[in-house]
Amino acid sequence: MNILLHTCCGPCALYPLRRLRAAAHTVTGFFFNHNIHPFQEYVRRLEAAKRMADETSMALMVRDDYDLEGFLKNVAAEPAKRCSYCYASRLRAAAFAASGHGFEAFTTSLLYSRYQQHEEIRIHGEQAGREFGVTFFYEDFRIGWQEGIRLSKELLLYRQQYCGCIYSEKERYAPREKRA
Repeated sequence: MNILLHTCCGPCALYPLRRLRAAAHTVTGFFFNHNIHPFQEYVRRLEAAKRMADETSMALMVRDDYDLEGFLKNVAAEPAKRCSYCYASRLRAAAFAASGHGFEAFTTSLLYSRYQQHEEIRIHGEQAGREFGVTFFYEDFRIGWQEGIRLSKELLLYRQQYCGCIYSEKERYAPREKRA
């Protein structure tokens, strides 16, 4: 199949790319991560995704649409539900891009992370696929967690320390007593 791989970052896309290519799929990356905070982090992840794409000879489409305000508008009332909005918005964008560019299917490097909610990602991916008439390709890429880390270190790719949004940044760096 010709698959569009939503690429949350360079390191997380390495193992899914390897698996998809091993299964004889043609893969194009799609970077869209509108809620990464702060902006400098967004730029680092975008540059790492571009570098990973160059190093692996993967075509990469970039939707360079930084929208912190839009993200906050949609999640500020219920920050605990932010991941659901994040998954849905990015997967809808990936499905729209896949449909508009003639891909047979789309998937996401979010499925590589042990920290993401796979069933929720799958639900949002399938919903977006139905909405835009393109197949959501689900594979649990977590089995390649250590291999992906090894590959990203070999390529000297920037490896982020938190999921990406302002809330996950706080969870990663703020002392526990100041998180409430």
